[in-house]
Amino acid sequence: MTQDFEGRVVVITGGGTGIGRALAAAFHAEGAKVAIASRDPDRLKKTAGVIAARGGTGAAERLVPLRLDVRLPESAQATAARVAELWGHVDVLINNAGASGQTPVDAPGPEADQKWNDIIGTNLTGCWFVTRAFLPRMPDGGRVINISSVLGKFGVAGYSAYCASKHGVIGLTRALAAELAPRRITVNAICPGWVDTAMAEHGVAESSARLGVTQKEFKAAANARVPLGRFLRPEEVAPLAVYLASDAAAALTGQSINIEGGATTW
Repeated sequence: MTQDFEGRVVVITGGGTGIGRALAAAFHAEGAKVAIASRDPDRLKKTAGVIAARGGTGAAERLVPLRLDVRLPESAQATAARVAELWGHVDVLINNAGASGQTPVDAPGPEADQKWNDIIGTNLTGCWFVTRAFLPRMPDGGRVINISSVLGKFGVAGYSAYCASKHGVIGLTRALAAELAPRRITVNAICPGWVDTAMAEHGVAESSARLGVTQKEFKAAANARVPLGRFLRPEEVAPLAVYLASDAAAALTGQSINIEGGATTW
């Protein structure tokens, strides 16, 4: 399915790798002006080069990398101001920036608390900061899409911070959907399962070590719990975001939509 986003402005946090890169490529291919933002300028520059090289009218001019630390409200405000300076407004905001890692409750030392704060700050508080910064620049009828996770709907031992943050993203999505409905701004969450990204690779390594199995064994067991029998590709998540941002989804708001190969039933 192809939607026409020519002239629309899309902002994607965490846009340098994984799902964020796939989202940027998909919206850019639809003709949108795309700002990709993250803490890593090298990854942003590489992603921007790869996407722009695919061509199209004004390809390079329609893709802008911006440095952003979602954990800092002043960084979010500066990025929103820069997008407004470039293109005047934002039509679609995708809160995709994310951090993961194990946070067992009995982990010793202050490092455990810092890891909790970093994950919550990136995944949940950062979503709040960025949305607050961009909403004044979003016209009525805009779109906010939050990338949560299936771990926003159930818990996994040792991943308290990640699960708490992703549950929080779903709650924030529902509250904002109600608050912004008078402006016809829809707010929805996408909840991926295992997706073949660098973050997933790290998760496989951590989990296999915790369970005392090889990474190959852990991944085989994870795939066995998925009816489709595999990890998703980032490019398979992007079309759902494109749909949620389209005119066809104008009546869809406050939802948290799983995309995980059939691994869950709620």
